Amino acid sequence: MNPMPSGKSRETPAIRVLQVEDSRLDAELVLAELDADHIAYEVRLVDDEPSFVAALDDFRPHIVLSDLSMPGFSGQHALELLRRRDEDLPFIFVSATLGEEAAIEALHNGATDYILKQNPARLASAVRRALSEASARRASRRAEAELVRAQRFESLAMLAGGLSHDLRNLLQPLLLAGDSLQDYQHDPRLARLGKLVRDCGKRGLDMVHSMLSFASGARRAEQVRLGTLFSAFDLLMQGSVPHTVTMELTIDDPELSFDGNHTELQQCLLNLCLNAIQAMPDGGRLRVEAARVQLPEDFFQPGEPSRQCCYLCISVIDDGPGMEPAVREHLFEPFFTTKEAGTGLGLVSCKRIVTSHGGVMRVDSKRGRGTRFDLYFPLEGLAADNGEAGDQDNLEGAAERVLVVVEEAGQLSLLADTLDAWGYQAHASQSGTAALQWIEAAGLPDLVVLDADMNLFTGVRTLAALIEQGYRHAVILLARPGAPPDLHELPPLEHLYVIDKPVTTQLLLRTLRKALREAGGR
Repeated sequence: MNPMPSGKSRETPAIRVLQVEDSRLDAELVLAELDADHIAYEVRLVDDEPSFVAALDDFRPHIVLSDLSMPGFSGQHALELLRRRDEDLPFIFVSATLGEEAAIEALHNGATDYILKQNPARLASAVRRALSEASARRASRRAEAELVRAQRFESLAMLAGGLSHDLRNLLQPLLLAGDSLQDYQHDPRLARLGKLVRDCGKRGLDMVHSMLSFASGARRAEQVRLGTLFSAFDLLMQGSVPHTVTMELTIDDPELSFDGNHTELQQCLLNLCLNAIQAMPDGGRLRVEAARVQLPEDFFQPGEPSRQCCYLCISVIDDGPGMEPAVREHLFEPFFTTKEAGTGLGLVSCKRIVTSHGGVMRVDSKRGRGTRFDLYFPLEGLAADNGEAGDQDNLEGAAERVLVVVEEAGQLSLLADTLDAWGYQAHASQSGTAALQWIEAAGLPDLVVLDADMNLFTGVRTLAALIEQGYRHAVILLARPGAPPDLHELPPLEHLYVIDKPVTTQLLLRTLRKALREAGGR
């Protein structure tokens, strides 16, 4: 059946009306009611199942007005087809043969309303009410979905925060032991073992920071060189790419450096590429490209950060089966997954990483045409100095007396042994009480290294007791990131240094040298 003309142009946006009717005259009489009430509309007229189904996909109507009975097709069947796809889209029967029992059954089956052709005066008000109620239902469902999403993110944040403390305690010995083993350069095997232990510890620490930044949005900045990032990613992917998949890496400028987090960016690329490979079980082509781009102002959506600068675009492109619109709508919802063993957190993590870098993410995927993820990162500013590179100071001690107060025996032993190996006189105390007893017997030390998170006699209480004993020299507090110790009840300390746990040997030694130098120690 030929399309019907649209209603007259109005100032309000036109609604799309899908009309199921085999009589053009009846259809025009129905639409005249909308014209009389000044409802702007576009209409498509159908009278069989194939045309109806095609119109639902292509025309995407706001409301369906349907006759009850037509040759070869029926309004009841049209309602069934619609409700399988959309439970909110309004559906109004407009019929001359709809009896009271049939009307009640139609409403029970999901119809929004019914209008008799003999008395169409109520049609316009029924259309307005149906559209308003459908909009309210959709808004309510969006609010419920956002609430569920927020609750899931809150649960993840609580999980990340709870795990981070225990993981740091496990990583501390790895970092210290790895640095200590590397000092044995006369034994290449021990030196290699030390490097392996230290690298594993640092990798674990980066993962802890990623968990925390997922929960809080914080990001540790460093200078990321694009060529190095892709080379490391290529090594990570070796063994993960099946022989049926061809992977290509293309970089416009390998020397390009930008402010970012190397570990998080690797994690993001890894998630996207593994998803692409899993979407191509029969093989295909996977491309990862990186190039500078300039983005127009209208590229950004409301609420997205936009900057007047050049952007780095990293694209992950596959020629797999693509995604259905229903899947694309839920891509970034926590725990949504189409895989049997999936967690539903991979793409959520990717989007969080891109957003934490000040960037934006785009997805282009259609059934049968593959999938493309574009990650855009602003290229402005330089990474902050992480304080671990370029320090050429002599880190060796000159027999200064250092009191180390840590509750966990393994960490305490490693810290004391490390300081002894670097020329300090380290005394290990496993509690604040033991530290005070040592001071009474041996006198005040040149510096105190103190764990802020002890349980029995807390770091702050220990520090307060040291100050009462007359200690005024430098103090290094080892604290959890994001949870600084509460020092407001203590007298002001001129030389107090707080560093995050787990601490590396180099950071500890540099902070120790700085503290002794500024405090005027020996």
